[in-house]
Amino acid sequence: MLNTDYKFGEVHNTAAQIEAGNDKVHFKQIFNNNNGGVALVAFKAGQKLETHIAPAELMVNVLEGEIEFTMLDKVNTIKAGEFMLMGADVPHSIVAKTDAKMMLVKVMP
Repeated sequence: MLNTDYKFGEVHNTAAQIEAGNDKVHFKQIFNNNNGGVALVAFKAGQKLETHIAPAELMVNVLEGEIEFTMLDKVNTIKAGEFMLMGADVPHSIVAKTDAKMMLVKVMP
């Protein structure tokens, strides 16, 4: 079952759907279901997500700014307009090098 606050057929500006906050990294679900989902994530420069594991395959698509995405101890710099794929159950972390927004696409294996 699809869970979303958006209506099919409507057009939205992706980056305008979320704003970063000084208190923490902000998340906004676009939609999700049993097969995965899409979320937006907004960072202020220097904010981070500590090492964690996601049970889904991921596409990290940076919409604005620049992040450092560390996966399997390899640091990857991803800038606006670039994306990276990651398999399920892989330890990873993120540090925002600048204010940044990204779209996270999750697909269950």
